[in-house]
Amino acid sequence: MAKRDFYEVLGVSRGASAEDIKKAYRQKAKEFHPDRNADNPNAEAQFKEVNEAYDVLKDAERKAAYDRFGHAAFDGGMGGMNGARRGAYAQDQGDFASAFSDVFEDLFGDFMGGQRPGGGRQRAARGSDLRYNMRVTLEEAHSGAHKTITVPTSAACDACNGSGAEGGAEPVTCPTCSGMGKVRAQQGFFTVERSCPTCGGLGQIIKNPCKACGGAGRVEKEKSLSVNIPAGVETGTRIRLTGEGEAGLRGGPAGDLYIFIDVRQHPLFQRDGMNLYCRVPVSMITAALGGDIEVPTIDGGRSRVKVPAGSQSGRQMRLRGKGMPALRGAGHGDMLIELAVETPVNLTSRQKELLREFEKLSEDNNPEGSSFFSKVKSFWDGMKG
Repeated sequence: MAKRDFYEVLGVSRGASAEDIKKAYRQKAKEFHPDRNADNPNAEAQFKEVNEAYDVLKDAERKAAYDRFGHAAFDGGMGGMNGARRGAYAQDQGDFASAFSDVFEDLFGDFMGGQRPGGGRQRAARGSDLRYNMRVTLEEAHSGAHKTITVPTSAACDACNGSGAEGGAEPVTCPTCSGMGKVRAQQGFFTVERSCPTCGGLGQIIKNPCKACGGAGRVEKEKSLSVNIPAGVETGTRIRLTGEGEAGLRGGPAGDLYIFIDVRQHPLFQRDGMNLYCRVPVSMITAALGGDIEVPTIDGGRSRVKVPAGSQSGRQMRLRGKGMPALRGAGHGDMLIELAVETPVNLTSRQKELLREFEKLSEDNNPEGSSFFSKVKSFWDGMKG
């Protein structure tokens, strides 16, 4: 199925600012987060689609490439993001400018009379980028954390030191293309240039391939990495580990590892940017008379909050600086406490008797109720008229 337009995925126009794109992404990421859509089998795919769109549009250079070439800028033929591989791990992006230059040279090299530096030989292939999805708790997102992860990847072969040749011997010039990496064929008035079928465009071949890696210069293995999770991360934050992706072919540079953060939902706190919300139940008596309550904070501490007399459900109070820290910045958000006034249940006969007596004595102590029923009476009188 054809990919949807990235701007359509995020619900923004092509002229949207970076701030508008970020705001739209956060809204869509919350809307399609798998944890909030357990009954929607398409939620995970939609969540990935939103992340892929934002990953391109938030970067000025990649956005410019997408605006000009569309999805072709990041397809396999143009370099960039390829399909998912090995479950949670996937290739992420390649060198678009280099790939486009290669395509341009392939199509127009003969007509322009140009030739690539080094006789047209392609460099050793860069390793693929990898993706790792990491889930962290809200507490870890608040204070930061160190995690050790295990990533299945390709590493340089120790037997041949990544050269692909037995004993680490140097490759030799390809006899088919004489080291050019390309072969040409005449078709009518046109000369068609293709990658050399013998050396695969590298311009060199290995006479005696390494038995450990089969001449590839790399082997499949698992790698353990220590990752520093900075304080303030949120769902969608991307951490890049340079050179920790797949090893390149025959000594080529390694790709990068991209870690995408997903912050778990918390049983007590809800997050909105740098602010935290906590819904705290209070008794009817405390809400009516006022008093002090003790509330938890995300750092594991406690804070005493004064409840004003006559507080209603939904009233909010702010604890400044008790929210989330700014990512790689200074300052903290706030913690907002929302009161939920509880109605007592399972009353004894004596309690019911006292409440009925209290109700008789408090007809003038319910301003909101008095105002509401006054409006109801006016409404009914108006309907009769």
